Amino acid sequence: MTINAMLSVIVPVSDRYDNSGSLAHEYLDALIETGRDFELVYVLDGQRSDLCEELLRLARQDTRLRIIQLAKSFGEAASLSAGLENTSGDVVVTLPAYYQVEASDIEKLITEIDVSDMAIGARWPRVAASGFEVFRRKAFHWLVKSVTSISFSDLGCGARAFKRIVATEVPIYGDLHRFFPLLAHRRGFRVSEVQLRQSDKDRYEKGYGFKTYLRRLLDILTILFLVRFTKKPLRFFGTIGSITFLSGAILLLFIVVERLFFGVALADRPALLLSSLLVVLGIQIFALGLLGELIIFTHARELKEYSIDRIVN
Repeated sequence: MTINAMLSVIVPVSDRYDNSGSLAHEYLDALIETGRDFELVYVLDGQRSDLCEELLRLARQDTRLRIIQLAKSFGEAASLSAGLENTSGDVVVTLPAYYQVEASDIEKLITEIDVSDMAIGARWPRVAASGFEVFRRKAFHWLVKSVTSISFSDLGCGARAFKRIVATEVPIYGDLHRFFPLLAHRRGFRVSEVQLRQSDKDRYEKGYGFKTYLRRLLDILTILFLVRFTKKPLRFFGTIGSITFLSGAILLLFIVVERLFFGVALADRPALLLSSLLVVLGIQIFALGLLGELIIFTHARELKEYSIDRIVN
C-alpha cells in the first residue's frame, strides 16, 4: 500500500523543540531518500518566532515543507489535530520536534505500514540520562501494562506512522495523544513496534515536576476506563460502589451487634458516622454506574468499537 501512497508528515511543535532548523533539514533529506511523494507539515503551537524564521527560509527552498501556526498555545494534541485536518496523505507520519531518533530510520516506520495499521518507534539501543530515568520509564510502562494488559516499550517516542483511517476512527484530545497506540489497539487496529536508533542528541536535562507525574497518572486512569469500561461503566463503578457499600455495611453491622448484645452505646461513636457515610457513598457510586449503563444503552447504535479490515464479496 505504501509504495504509491502519499505521505503526510506532521511535526507538532510545543514546549520542547529544536529551534535551529537543522532537524527539519534532516527530516526533509530522509523523506526525499524514501522516493515517495510527501508533505512535511510543521504545526507551531503558538508563537515560535525563532524556529518559524528558519522554517520560512527552508520552505522557500522546498515547497513540500508547509507551516501551520496556531493563534496561541493549545497543546500538542491540538497541534496534531490541526495537522491531520490540513493534510490529505493516505499514510500519516508524526515526528518529534526535537532530536529523538535518527531521521534516516523513518523509512522503517513507513515500510511497516505494509503489514500493520500503525507502527510506533521504540528507541533501541536506549541510552538514559540517569538511573532514575531508567526506573521512571520502566515503572511507567509496567503501570500501563498492568491497567490495560497491552505491552509497549517506548510510548514516549514521538515517531509514529499510521494509516489515515486510524486517525479518523480514534479521537485525539487532551494529553491522550501519548496513548494513541493503546486507543488504536483497543479499536482493533494492528499496532506494531519498530526499533529505531536513538539520536545522540536525545537528551532532556530539565526533568519533570510533580504536576507532570500527577497528570500522567490521571491520564493512565483515563486510559484504564477508556480501554476496559467505555461500554461497561457498571463494571467499573459497580465494583467500587460494591466494595464501598460492603465495607460500610459490615462496619455498621458490627456496631449494631455491639449495641444489641454487648450494651455498647451508639452516642459519640465516629465509626457509626463513617459506616453510614460508606453505605450511602457506595449506593451513589453504584447508581452512577447504572446511569452510565442507561446512557450507553440509549446511544449504543451510535457507538462503534471495532474496525473492519476487509470485506470479501
